[in-house]
Parts: sequence; structure tokens; C-alpha cells
Amino acid sequence: MSKLQIVLKDGAIREVEPGTTLMQLAESISRSLAKSALVAKLDGQVVDLAYRLNKGGKVEFLTFEDEEGKGALRHSASHILAQAVKRLYGDVKLGIGPAIATGFYYDFDTTHTFTPDDLEKIQAEMEKIVKEDLPIERMEVSREEALRLFTEQGEVYKVELIRDLPEDVTISLYRQGEFIDLCAGPHVPSTGRVKAIKLQSLAGAYWRGDEKRKMLQRIYGTAFEKKADLDAYLHMLEEAAKRDHRKLGRELDLFSIQDEGPGFPFFHPKGMVIRNELENFWRKLHVKYGYQEIKTPIILHQRLWQQSGHWDHYRENMYFTTIDGEGYAVKPMNCPGGILVYRTQHHSYRDLPLRTCELGLVHRHELSGALHGLMRVRSFTQDDAHIFMLPSQIKDEIQGVIDLFNEVYSTFGLSYHAELSTKPEKAMGSDEIWEVATNALREALEERGMPYKVNEGDGAFYGPKIDFHLQDSIGRTWQCGTIQLDMLMPEKFDLTYVGEDGQKHRPVMIHRVAYGSLERFIGILIEHYAGAFPTWLAPVQVKILPITDRHVAYAQEIATLMRDKDIRVEVDSRNEKIGYKIREGQLEKVPYMLIVGDKEVETRTVAVRKRGQGDIGAQAVDDFIAAILAEIQRKINN
Repeated sequence: MSKLQIVLKDGAIREVEPGTTLMQLAESISRSLAKSALVAKLDGQVVDLAYRLNKGGKVEFLTFEDEEGKGALRHSASHILAQAVKRLYGDVKLGIGPAIATGFYYDFDTTHTFTPDDLEKIQAEMEKIVKEDLPIERMEVSREEALRLFTEQGEVYKVELIRDLPEDVTISLYRQGEFIDLCAGPHVPSTGRVKAIKLQSLAGAYWRGDEKRKMLQRIYGTAFEKKADLDAYLHMLEEAAKRDHRKLGRELDLFSIQDEGPGFPFFHPKGMVIRNELENFWRKLHVKYGYQEIKTPIILHQRLWQQSGHWDHYRENMYFTTIDGEGYAVKPMNCPGGILVYRTQHHSYRDLPLRTCELGLVHRHELSGALHGLMRVRSFTQDDAHIFMLPSQIKDEIQGVIDLFNEVYSTFGLSYHAELSTKPEKAMGSDEIWEVATNALREALEERGMPYKVNEGDGAFYGPKIDFHLQDSIGRTWQCGTIQLDMLMPEKFDLTYVGEDGQKHRPVMIHRVAYGSLERFIGILIEHYAGAFPTWLAPVQVKILPITDRHVAYAQEIATLMRDKDIRVEVDSRNEKIGYKIREGQLEKVPYMLIVGDKEVETRTVAVRKRGQGDIGAQAVDDFIAAILAEIQRKINN
């Protein structure tokens, strides 16, 4: 039999004998690849390394650096968890155990109620299974054989899953030692590949998500290839818990979520300071980049949403009302309103590009279980902008938006990476229009030399988009900015401009947000800064601490001078010891504390304490004011 031609990721071609496993192919390329590869992609399908090649094709080996490799390792960890639980507790029936974004879980039906102490015991057994380095072997069986096996074992949930599988599906099982599970795979070659495991928490979960079915016990965990990576991840989780914006929001009195308005945030005075500063920064920046601010209504007629396509593609997430016997909807997006503003005037090619921006309050129905502080809410303010342009202006306008985004994110010390999302399954418009729009975004990224990832099928229903994923101070990523290129809405709303030839033409439209949601961005900043906002953004920038009552008048005099310069200042005139006042100011994360006593009154100075540095010495009042004003002006991240 002739050899098979295998095309590798770099385009190199290898010839192998039929029946060669992917692991053998990896070993023939290099020992290091065989050691790091976890699974492989064969003609786009992820398979085990034990898979035997029977025809030529494209092969890509996947490591823990690849999402599919990471998922396979964590899925294998869930099987190790199930095996450990079966070894330790006799009456266990298995539910399901997939990999998830942060690790894995497995659902169990048992009379034993798991406790945190049990997790330590189970993890120790899992580590034993890892040391045993058991091969993880795929077996394909008939439906009858699978039903017989799991019926004999009393695995009623597995039997139910098998019965619900389509008749034409190949039923696969995976064996590791004495443990066999129903699973589509793929998995890593052996249990020994799962080097670092941590069981994290317990929860209840209805079987198949149905509240009418039995509640099972779910064990969550995570797994990494290296212990150092696991330790770094666990440290990040500890940091994230300290920085939780819901906790800090309460402690710093920034916002609240009330039972009377689930998913509808209440901003308190200090939270409004942050919000207003972000809006002021946004407005000045948009003037600099040639935008004009508009404001559109929150409630608009049903026919507008039918015309825009939101009625067909987004109705389940919208809120509705009736006015004068006719249907209206609360806007989930600002774009149709921005389009109506464009249509109020006739436009020439000389008017374009026309850049309009809006801080628009939108409402979207989110399930109660998905709500999360400021990160997932039902009402939020989008910092929307809509750019109407000539087709020839697309690349320049996208570059201009990226320049604006760079200025926004660098101001907050946030780095980012870009992801390009293409046509989804449910979309308006022809493949040809989508291809033109997608290529325009791709070319703009490539001309700029920006690396990017492609998310196939993840675009908006009216156009492809570039998403900007920010990285915060502890390494987490957040999707915020978006650039969406739209050739369809101008068509649906019959938008036109008069070209150089005197004829009507169709403009192209960009939808974009920099913050994304103002509420969510505030939540991200709370966690990014751990509540210690830079001076320009801090709700209270300076706290003046008089040592005794006789120093209060001097403190108030300094405070008046500062307020006249728009510095946000408070005087702590309580009859408390100075050490107590300093500790309170530290808990409130105030950037500067000024201590004033007899010496300071006499010399017209202040003793300055800077957040994170402590006492930095005495300064003349005017010198301190000049220095803090310069810091605020430069928006220094400290």
C-alpha cells in the first residue's frame, strides 16, 4: 500500500505508512513535540493522538497553549475526578463532566453529601491516579453494548444519554484503568499528562439543567500542565477575590444593586464622580477626533425595530410598552436612533465621513442567573458612535477608531489584543456583502501590523466586527471595545449621499464603542485598580486631617483653596486620634492625605502622605496644589 501524504501546519509534507498513529507522527518530527502535544487536529477535527491515519490530510498538533489542547487536558481531568470519586464512594452514579472555560466539573448522584474536607481527600486520590499514568484509551461500541455495560453498572444517567443519542452516532467510551466513561472525546494520551490539579468548589446542579429533575452534586476544579501555572492561576483568583468590584463597590460606597431593581444599578455620590470623570474624558477625546455628540430617545416605535432587524434577531432580549394603542420598544441599541438623525438632512460626499457619538442608555433583558454586579446588568450606557462614510474611507476611519481606542486604553494602563468576528449563522445580507466588509476589517488590521485572532461565525447579525480584549493588572482579559462594519443598515434605511457625479449613493456605516458599557467599564476599573483609583479619577483626591480641633480652621481654609481649583477634597474634623484618621483614609484608598498641626499652621505648609508611599514630607500649600493639578491634568496611573 502506498504511503500517506500528511501536510503539517507549516506546510511541510510528511509521508507515513497507513495505520501510523498521530503520536508516532509527532515522535518522528521531534521528541519535544511528542512530549508537548496533547491532541491533534486532523482536517479540522480534533482527535486523540492514538488515532491511526488511514488517508492523507492536514495535521496540526495541539498543546496546552491551544484552546483545544487545554480543553482536552481539563476534560481528561474531569474523568480522573470521576474515577477518584468512584474509588472512594461506593454508591455513586455519574452525570456529566465537561471541560469549561476555567477548568472542569463533574456531576454526581450519591447519598454521601460532599464537604470541603472531601475535596482534599478526592484530590489526593486524583493525584494517585495521575502518578499511575494510566493510558486513556478510546473504544467504539454498538449502542446495545454501551447500554448493556452501563445498565450492569447501574449508571442510569449514562443509559439515558445513550438512549437520547441519534441512531447514526458512533458511540465511544474511554477507559483508564478500571474506569470506563461514555464520552465523545478527545482526551490526552494518559492520566500522567495532567500534572497539576486543584479541586475548588461544590455546587448543586439539576440533571440536564431541568429543575423538575433530581439535584446532583457538582464538583468544580481546574487543571494545568505545570504546577507553576496552576499556582499563578490560584494567586490570580485570590487577587481577583480581593478586587471583586461588588465587594469594593460596597466598601467604597460607589454603587449598589437593590432588590427593587435587579440588574439596574444605583450609582452613589462617589460612584457618580467616577462616572462623570469618565464621561468628561470621553467627550473631550471625541471632540479631538472629530465627533459630534447626539442624544436619541430611549423608547421608539415598534416599526423602527422591525425595519432595523432587531425585531427578528433580538426581540427576546427587549422590553416593550404600548403608547396610544401602538407598540413601542425600549431601545436595546442606539444605532437605529443614530440612523434617524442622519436621515434628517441631505448629505453630500463632502460631508463624509460624518462621525456622531452618543452616551446612550439601553435596556436588555438578561436572565436573573446571569446578572453579576456591574458586569452583567439590564440597563447600561453604551458609549456608541456611528460613522457614515464613503467606501473609499473605510480603512482610514477604522485606523482612526483604533487610534482613539489606543488613547483610551493607554490612559488606564490597559493593554489589549484584537479579535475579528465573521458572519454568523443568522445574519442579514448576502455572502458577497459580508466578504467585502470582512476583508476591509482584515486589511485594516494587517496594514497596521496588529496581530489578531479570527472568531468564525461570531459577528453581529448585520456585519463583521473587531473586538478589543483588554488585559488588566492581574492578567485577566475583558472584551470592551468593538468596531462593527455595516453595509446592511444603510440599505435597510435607504441612507444616501450625493456623490461627485451628482447621483445618490449608499454610505457605509461603522458602529463602535470604546468603553463598551460604561457600567461594566467602571466595574473593570474597580478591579483593575483594586479600588485605588488614580488621582484624576478618585472620588476623593485629598483628605485633610487636622490633628486637633484648633487646626480645623486651617484645614478648612486649605480645602476652600483646593475646591476653587476643582480638587475633590474632604476635611476629617472628627475628634479622633490622628493614627485612626490615617487608617480610615487608607481603607478609603484616598490618593493624598494632608496632616496639619501647629507646625503646619505656623509655616503655611502641609505634611503629605501619598497612597502606597506613606509620608513624603512637608510642602508649601501652593506647591502641593500645583503638583496635584499637574498630576490630574496628565492623568497619571499611580
